[in-house]
Amino acid sequence: MIELVIACFIGILIGTTTGLIPGIHVNTTGAIMFASSGLLLTQVSPEFLCVLMVSMSIAHALIEFVPSMLLGVPQEGTATSILPGHRMVLEGRSKEVIRIVSVGGFGAILVTILMLPIFSIILPFLHETLKPYTWIILLVASIYLTYSLTANFRDFLWSLILFILSGILGWILFQSPITSGVTLMCTFSGLFGISTILFSLNESSTLPHQNPFYELNIDYSKFKSIFAGGITGAILGFLPGFGPAQGTVIAQAASGTNDNEDEDTVNFLLATSGLNISDCLFSLIAIYIIGNPRSGIAVYMSYLISEMNINHLLIFIFASLLAVSVSLALSLKLGDSFSKLMEMVNYKKLSISVIILQIVILYIFIFYYNAPVGYMTLALITSIALGMLPHYIGVGKSHLMGILIIPAIVIYMKMFI
Repeated sequence: MIELVIACFIGILIGTTTGLIPGIHVNTTGAIMFASSGLLLTQVSPEFLCVLMVSMSIAHALIEFVPSMLLGVPQEGTATSILPGHRMVLEGRSKEVIRIVSVGGFGAILVTILMLPIFSIILPFLHETLKPYTWIILLVASIYLTYSLTANFRDFLWSLILFILSGILGWILFQSPITSGVTLMCTFSGLFGISTILFSLNESSTLPHQNPFYELNIDYSKFKSIFAGGITGAILGFLPGFGPAQGTVIAQAASGTNDNEDEDTVNFLLATSGLNISDCLFSLIAIYIIGNPRSGIAVYMSYLISEMNINHLLIFIFASLLAVSVSLALSLKLGDSFSKLMEMVNYKKLSISVIILQIVILYIFIFYYNAPVGYMTLALITSIALGMLPHYIGVGKSHLMGILIIPAIVIYMKMFI
């Protein structure tokens, strides 16, 4: 038991570190760990690695809100077109923002765990009943959420094109004999990591003076938003390929929030951070509830432990509670000091260093697994180019999740037609 607690704290340390570094996706870290599992398993047990991955995922999901809220904040003139969290930072309310997203994530984890008995009864039945129609559900939900996440018909068309292009890329790469760890590392680094950092290098961002005082009172409407975030996260964890961006639409409807209205900003952030953390946990424990992994980390865990039982589930829940509790304290502390550090950090040099680090790590594993260098280089360049498009077109990057959703639609369609 002691070794699992140690694994949990190691995971928290890794997740905190990766969460603070812009552009590092938790799936990239998981892919590195999984690619090294052959060596690691000679020293530790599969349960040790899985607990490490669980705690790493939870810590990363909570801590990553700190740099995402404080890095790349636009100029004041564009405040109306940015995320609610950035609007609050421009108002000098960064400490309040960090507390909102931290409390939302912590509360949603508790909601998800408390609802697990109900999920364990209902979801396996729904999964078996709806399995033949999963591809239809995914297709309809994808089109609806794409429409809901866009402001006009032009953006809707571009979003569909990006969704389809990323899906084609995913299908081509996942049909190759190359190990999934290297493939996922390459595509996620290009689509969501390197491309985002490259674009941010063109932005001249400044962080205004932040108010040292803050106030956050949890009332019924805020509790409702936290609960909505927890439930929505479980729904996302049930549907393969969907992420927090798509869940935002569901969470807004469930909590009655609207990110275009200033008075709903707090509730919107509570629901969004809540569904992000809840989705992270539920996608992992979906291995036990419905027998299918629902995230990159969950896929790696399913390889490490072929048959998950109730003991594994309890261990992972304990690791999640410990990880989210420690990460909550770390998030508050780091959030308070991060704005001061940003005045001393050269963001451009930091970003370039992260890009170089990601590329070096990727090629280390490409050579280690004897993957075709030319093919993987082309895949990386394609992923980066595709990841840059949403920034210039003016639509959300969430539509690039077609890289997972479209292959899932095709697989389920071939299974039941």
